[in-house]
Amino acid sequence: MGTEPTDIASIVRTFGPELGAKPALILGDRQLTWAELYARSCQVAQALKAAGVGPQDRVAFLDKNGIEHFEVFYGCALLNAVSVDVNWRLAAPEVEYVVNDSRAKVLVVGPDFVPVLDAIAGNLSHVTTIVVIGGHASHQDYASWVSSHPATDPATTANAGDVAFQLYSSGTTGRPKGVMLTNDNFFALLPFARQIWGFGPETVNMAAMPLFHIGGGGWATAGQAMGATTVIVREINPVEMVQMIAKHRITHAFLVPVLLQFTLMVPDLDKADFSSLELIAYGASPISEEVLAGSIKAFKTNFMQIYGLTETTGATTILMPDEHDLDGPRKKLLRSCGKVVPGMQLRIVDSDTGKDVPTGEVGEVWIKGPQIMKGYWNMPEETSKAITSDGWFRSGDAAYLDEEGYVFIYDRVKDMIVSGGENVYPAEVENALMAHPAIADVAVIGVPDEKWGEVPKAIVVRKAGVEVTEEEIVAFARERLAGFKTPKSVAWADALPRNPSGKILKKDLRAPYWEGRTRQVN
Repeated sequence: MGTEPTDIASIVRTFGPELGAKPALILGDRQLTWAELYARSCQVAQALKAAGVGPQDRVAFLDKNGIEHFEVFYGCALLNAVSVDVNWRLAAPEVEYVVNDSRAKVLVVGPDFVPVLDAIAGNLSHVTTIVVIGGHASHQDYASWVSSHPATDPATTANAGDVAFQLYSSGTTGRPKGVMLTNDNFFALLPFARQIWGFGPETVNMAAMPLFHIGGGGWATAGQAMGATTVIVREINPVEMVQMIAKHRITHAFLVPVLLQFTLMVPDLDKADFSSLELIAYGASPISEEVLAGSIKAFKTNFMQIYGLTETTGATTILMPDEHDLDGPRKKLLRSCGKVVPGMQLRIVDSDTGKDVPTGEVGEVWIKGPQIMKGYWNMPEETSKAITSDGWFRSGDAAYLDEEGYVFIYDRVKDMIVSGGENVYPAEVENALMAHPAIADVAVIGVPDEKWGEVPKAIVVRKAGVEVTEEEIVAFARERLAGFKTPKSVAWADALPRNPSGKILKKDLRAPYWEGRTRQVN
């Protein structure tokens, strides 16, 4: 390959001409070559320009994973505008909030979300142009909007510190926050995307996670920055995903643990063809050893754990494939998310004093380096709460470091249960319970208790056709965990509520038990 991309726009500017006829995007039977993706992105850029979009203006996009995401994403980049992918799982008022908060001038909406659009169209404070994929009686049709403009690159340049995309954090506390990620933030991780993930022009990369999520859009773009072909998964269906890996000879994928968990239940998984796979990266939520061991045996490929946040442009620690030791002396590393990536720094800090805690003690993960976001859009107070004056980002995650520098994430600081003065980390209890043969999925939350303040409670999804009692589960936990960590009770659920990155929505599960109380901790 000749020149290398240096910002988001130069990905299509480089590979459009250089890899012209090679597939850039595949979705079902549709395919776009690199030349076509560049041409379409130029048309979108011209359409946006005609709609009054200039450098650093925001453009909102609301649709499930699809080819149009990339056309709009790169169309924005060619103008040095900022694409804002809206979480399509949000309710209409939440979508309205994000679009208005971002001050987007243009809103592009997919066919599935016309009802959401119709509910909010009258309340959009900055949007002057609405475009609907598949057409709409009152708004422009995406296909004709794009095709009515020439495929001419507007030739706008971007600075390294300009915002390239804005993703909204899942907002576990109050309103979602617009995380501003710059060209520099993104390109800081590309050296290890090449070396450690092995991305290159021969890569066939599966984009299975939602593209409004750093594990979806960020992962896909990292592959594209190396000239990879991207296979887009629009609707997650484990059976179809297994077939797609064989059909498209997929080499790389990023999957969240819950998806791995459901894939292990696919019938005849042992007969599937996974011979093309080079790497499955996983992360975004805790994984049980049971699911991890099962996945390594089923997919027969390299597994790599990634820990990171939207605010850190994704990956900040990596547990390498050779550190996945299922039965050997290093088995304890399976509970680790690895070591900090090249170019970044990580500390475990007592968040009250700002001082590092001793090795082996749990504190808050603080991260520093070129991948740390520019800040939260229009939220200077939140930004200064999250990033210290000397550049350390406070993650809100609780972890400890071992003597070799491996990071062991315990849980969200906020999800921690304090029972009789002892800290209980739900992820640890969930990991123990997932080894029970009758449990398909589990969440552990703190519920009020007169004696201990709060105690752990397990919310259990049973495997189909398997009977199990509350007493059996509590006894199983007691054999494996300290008394104060053992769930005192069990509730049953058909499914657990999760956010788009696969994290269990603990706050929704806790709410009924804490109703009428002033604090969510006792």
